[in-house]
Amino acid sequence: MNTMPQLLQGKKGLILGVANEWSLAWAIAQAAHQAGASLTLTYPNAAMEKRVVPMAAQLGADVMACDVQSDADLAALAHHLAPGKLDFVVHAVAFANKEELRGGITTTTRAGFALALDVSCYSFIALAAHLKPCLNPGASLLTLTYEGSTKVVPHYNIMGVAKAALESATRYLAAELGPEGIRVNAISAGPVNTLAARGIGGFTGMLKHHEKTAPLRRLTTGEDVAGAALFLLSELGAGTTGEVLMVDTGAHILGPTPADMA
Repeated sequence: MNTMPQLLQGKKGLILGVANEWSLAWAIAQAAHQAGASLTLTYPNAAMEKRVVPMAAQLGADVMACDVQSDADLAALAHHLAPGKLDFVVHAVAFANKEELRGGITTTTRAGFALALDVSCYSFIALAAHLKPCLNPGASLLTLTYEGSTKVVPHYNIMGVAKAALESATRYLAAELGPEGIRVNAISAGPVNTLAARGIGGFTGMLKHHEKTAPLRRLTTGEDVAGAALFLLSELGAGTTGEVLMVDTGAHILGPTPADMA
């Protein structure tokens, strides 16, 4: 039985970044669907199309190709959605070369830096620019970040830099779009065992430490993130913009945890 409050009844949303059933974008998509929203999901390439199309069908969602590094694709997406027809957007897209998520920050190549910043940060700015004509008054834009943006996380490297830029972009977008009634926020999720996260060196150990030391003594779940997303996407979050909401079972409040006290 569906017990999800209908916080998004009659709303239309766009979600970028659904990759598989473990992705945070998928958890948000399911929650938004249960809350009454009609959705459009995107996929970046033919390989991802095979995964995303069947998942979209589960939600009765529209689906469209969109490579966030392509302005032509972003323009086509905006044309497809039509002016004044979109109530919320979820940007759950990030990427860095796997080899640069090992070792330290000095392993980052110039090309790898440009790629990570383009996909993980600039794409949010470009998406907002292209979709402005499509947004209804009171629309909400949401992106996903991680605490590695403000603190050093082993092996997170260039993604920490990219997420710091993404959080800054969130504030600048909130300031620019606010006069039009458009809100822009980010959720900083604790480590979640997604396919993308497993590319970070030492991630399994990170999960174990988080579960053992976070104030709630458990891992962050997709449902945790999806619930926070519903708040920020719905009218419940009407007075909130430019924020980075921590959804990490409280881990961010802790200072250094000595190994023998963990």
